[in-house]
Amino acid sequence: MTTNKSAAWLFASTIGFVVPAFAQPDLRVRVGDPQIEQIVHEISAARMEATIRKLESFGTRHTLSATTSPDRGIGVARAWIKAELESYSRESGGRLQVALDAWHEPPGPRIPNGVDMANVVATLPGSLPEAKDRVYVVSGHYDSRVTDVMNTTADAPGADDDGSGTAVAMELARVMSRHRFDATIVFLAVAGEEQGLNGSMHWAKMAKANGVNVAAMFTNDIVGNTLDEHGRRDRSHVRLFAEGVPPHQELSADELGQIKTGGENDFPARELARLIQAVGGNYVPQLPVRMIYRLDRYLRGGDHLSFLEQGYPAVRFTEPREVFSRQHQDVREAGGVHYGDTADYVDFGYAADVARVNAAALAELADAPAPPRAVEVEAFALTNDTTLRWAANEEPDLAGYRIVWRETTAPQWQQSADVPKNVTRFTVKDVSKDNFIFGVEAFDAAGHVSPAVYPKPRRAP
Repeated sequence: MTTNKSAAWLFASTIGFVVPAFAQPDLRVRVGDPQIEQIVHEISAARMEATIRKLESFGTRHTLSATTSPDRGIGVARAWIKAELESYSRESGGRLQVALDAWHEPPGPRIPNGVDMANVVATLPGSLPEAKDRVYVVSGHYDSRVTDVMNTTADAPGADDDGSGTAVAMELARVMSRHRFDATIVFLAVAGEEQGLNGSMHWAKMAKANGVNVAAMFTNDIVGNTLDEHGRRDRSHVRLFAEGVPPHQELSADELGQIKTGGENDFPARELARLIQAVGGNYVPQLPVRMIYRLDRYLRGGDHLSFLEQGYPAVRFTEPREVFSRQHQDVREAGGVHYGDTADYVDFGYAADVARVNAAALAELADAPAPPRAVEVEAFALTNDTTLRWAANEEPDLAGYRIVWRETTAPQWQQSADVPKNVTRFTVKDVSKDNFIFGVEAFDAAGHVSPAVYPKPRRAP
């Protein structure tokens, strides 16, 4: 057994500047995986700029816009995205599997007559039999809009919203398809977000109906702007929105039990966000991840909601300061103010750093063991120790489990104890479950670690 205390204060003092509280790295997560370092290095801001400008060149990508024009509308944009992903597939020796997920969306709000839609899906199958059915999804939405959400013909460049997120998903597909991972990764360019999250909802519902084990979903939506409305540039962080208690009308008995034991801040989306922040801080220190304890911004929504509603852990990346005169606006100049979402206002280097954070976290998750199952804390005797138990993982490269704990008011895990892979019950001496939040992670021989799992109380021996 080994125990570790957080050394974030040491990191802050040795690099010569003050690290914001949300930016302090979690040193439990191993740094130095050569594959992750290579992937992060291979992300290209120039390639992402070319992608965003190409998407802008289609004039509009409104979901109800033209599908047969050779140079304008959502149809040609979709065809170009698919062709680009297919070129990445050829570079990967065909391991990246590219397809259209097409369906007919019936009439509804913002879709008066029904419309044929399609997501572009690129799948990189996992290589480990025990992990390949575990799926990680990263998305951006390729549709766009202007002031009138039903205007299908006006120029809607959608460079930041969400050419930037689409470029993240495509760049990750290009780079990561050259590498192998234990679990499966799906790179999604979805349609219909501006009309009501139609594309992501279709894919998430289909996944749920088919029993797909989506272990985590990232959406990147509005991740390219760093210049605020006052002309100040902010590249200090990327926001990561992660819901707390699932907003179901009726919570399950387990969910209610978790809330009653103080675990309202430890549902799967929050644990996913903690891991992303930790991995990002270690591999992409120039762009700290700021966890936001909310589902999303006020009056707005994103494609991660579609996955959350199906019970999948999902989070949203968004730039630090949004400029609303450049979102959902007709392109124009008025009163000395630029309106409209054009590529000239995208910080391509910043967007590339967002992609690097995504890539590092996805690679960590896809090579790590699955989160432990059936995690419990023994709560049938009065004691100042804490005993946890869990079911054994199945991965052949499993190296052990990590019990983690923190103050009930702390955002990140503070201390940990590693136990061997043949141990599925362990007591942390002189640390009371009454005073700390606990979790259990799994890690492999290379040091890749899963998100933590909050324990349910076990009321009998």
